[in-house]
Amino acid sequence: MFSSERLKGIDVFVCAADAGSFKTAAERMNLTGSAISKSIARLESRLGVRLFNRTTRSLALTDAGTAFYRTCTGVLGSLEEAELSLHAEHSEPRGRLRIDLPAAFGRLQALPVILRFAQDHALLLPHISFSDRFIDPVEDGVDIVVRVGGSDVWPPALGHRYLGCERHIFCASPAYLSKHGTPLHDRDLERHHCIAYGRADGTVSPWRFSGSRPGETERRVMPARYVLGDGEGQVTAVLAGCGIAQLPTWLISRQLEDGTLVEVLPHLATEGLAINLVWIKSRQMLPKVSALLDALTAGLVLPGR
Repeated sequence: MFSSERLKGIDVFVCAADAGSFKTAAERMNLTGSAISKSIARLESRLGVRLFNRTTRSLALTDAGTAFYRTCTGVLGSLEEAELSLHAEHSEPRGRLRIDLPAAFGRLQALPVILRFAQDHALLLPHISFSDRFIDPVEDGVDIVVRVGGSDVWPPALGHRYLGCERHIFCASPAYLSKHGTPLHDRDLERHHCIAYGRADGTVSPWRFSGSRPGETERRVMPARYVLGDGEGQVTAVLAGCGIAQLPTWLISRQLEDGTLVEVLPHLATEGLAINLVWIKSRQMLPKVSALLDALTAGLVLPGR
């Protein structure tokens, strides 16, 4: 039989883990620091494990605490979902909202949309993380995920929305082109300094070239003078006049507008990866989830939509 004892201290534990200190958790929950400390101690005693590693200056979850935190946030999320769904049609977006964004695209494109949305909804508590790895929203307890690329087939528990495709172009700085000339054909790139994207394992990502038929692309690994493992790092290298790179337009839109970067070989521009919104279907009825999905759909304007 389920015992209500199992719920005691969970909200305090999650708040302390989110806050990173008992003092901050006490302020958020309008309790004393002693009350927070005692609640955590009782919870650890009941579970028979240490949940936090404490020092005078820091508070960090143990491995057991991390696993328990993931479970607890799922439990609290389900309780919140059950409660808010009862009056979802009339409720303001509120409460904790977990969002995971790809690193560069998230910072430059999605984050401004989310921050404007949060400023319009004072009761919303966004928790935003950045990662380029694939995550399972259900397992990781994330409400909404924005991803560059992804599968065409999604698990039944997840909803998804296609936002459009990247557009990849070749670009360089005016200073570089003045010194080295402007390429007119793809074969001209072989005599230029190419700036490519590379991974930690040493592999270099190929460049995409439009094929002879509409919608057709071919991939080639170019001899690169510079290889960088970060898109924004590539932009820095191109701005410095180091060479030519192939980059998505969302990453360099400001530089193209102000003329610090120039598109070359426009006839070879291609579509890149798809941009997708992914979320836990069972939480879509919550105002905070449905409203932010709509805001991201409207705010992230990409080619192909």
